Amino acid sequence: MHWMSAAFEAKDVMISGTGIFYDGTTSARHTVSVELERAALLVRATEGHLLARWPYDDIEHLSSPEGVLRLGRRGSTILARLEVRDLALAASIDELAVAVDRTGSTEGRGRAKVILWSMAAVISLVLVAVFGVPIIADRLTPYVPNAIERKFGEAIDGQVRAMLDTGRKGQAFACGEAPPQQEGRAALTRLVARLQLAAALPYPIEVTMVRKAEANAFALPGGHIYVFEGLIDEARSADELAGVIAHELGHVAHRDSTRSVIQTAGLSFLFGMVLGDFVGGGAVVMASKTLLETSYSREVERRADAYGIDLVARVGGNPRALGDILARIDGANHPGMTLLNDHPDTKDRIAAINSAAPVTNAVALIVPDEWAALKRVCAGQ
Repeated sequence: MHWMSAAFEAKDVMISGTGIFYDGTTSARHTVSVELERAALLVRATEGHLLARWPYDDIEHLSSPEGVLRLGRRGSTILARLEVRDLALAASIDELAVAVDRTGSTEGRGRAKVILWSMAAVISLVLVAVFGVPIIADRLTPYVPNAIERKFGEAIDGQVRAMLDTGRKGQAFACGEAPPQQEGRAALTRLVARLQLAAALPYPIEVTMVRKAEANAFALPGGHIYVFEGLIDEARSADELAGVIAHELGHVAHRDSTRSVIQTAGLSFLFGMVLGDFVGGGAVVMASKTLLETSYSREVERRADAYGIDLVARVGGNPRALGDILARIDGANHPGMTLLNDHPDTKDRIAAINSAAPVTNAVALIVPDEWAALKRVCAGQ
């Protein structure tokens, strides 16, 4: 709005019209003359004497029916009001008085600003979610204390197992627990012990074998690894199984599962972890679903591959065995983090493994009888 009417700028004329005035002290209705001077609105009785003089800064726009401009004086103890039906006069008042917005343009601009700020806030939140949280998670994950990460993994382990045990097998869901399977369980323990010694991770590694037909495995925060029966069936040598477990140890060493939960659940979950307030049912379920439904990126999988082949080489096994089993289970998937993640990338991963893996005279990681027992570890109930 303009502070001074263009009519006043162009020539020295008085803009005037008629209106209805209520003086605020009586209920009398006065027909008045309304005059607009440079600094104020004047209200005159039909006899010519001045009833009110309202500076434009003091004029207040009051609610009114369609076609009526109703005005008052801001801060006045006398509730006087002026009603103007003359469209031309109302338009001039609208132009001169800052607080009057008969056209609704100021309100419209206000609404537009609110909408624009709301859109900016939403866009900011989206940008933070897409770009900010992953960056923050990458920076903060290494600072999560090992003891907290271990406790976190223990808290969600039971929930993850319950989610995987869709057949409700209970204790029978795990392989290697029954007496006939103890020899196979012992063989796996010796295999994992060799890898764990070379990895030198800050917490013990626990491997659980479960009755799932998919050829896969995945790691929880803090060193707990699940190996599926289907993977044991598919493995043709202890080196192949060791390669997959070493790959999962790479995820543990790089804290990939912890980072994944933070990226998905946001900083509030990280603060809960630091404060020890992540053992509640809701938080555990959320973290478990995140780990079972989120696949790692190709770059994360490549890093785990590199870690795995180096670890197997250090214990004297065949580091290229990981590529061999990946080639056979190309296309396998399960309702958790995928070992193969993305079909088009599998050949590239295998090529990278063969290129990086040293050609050595591998030694047997476990003896043939132990391997045979390990292959039978899920047989029977």
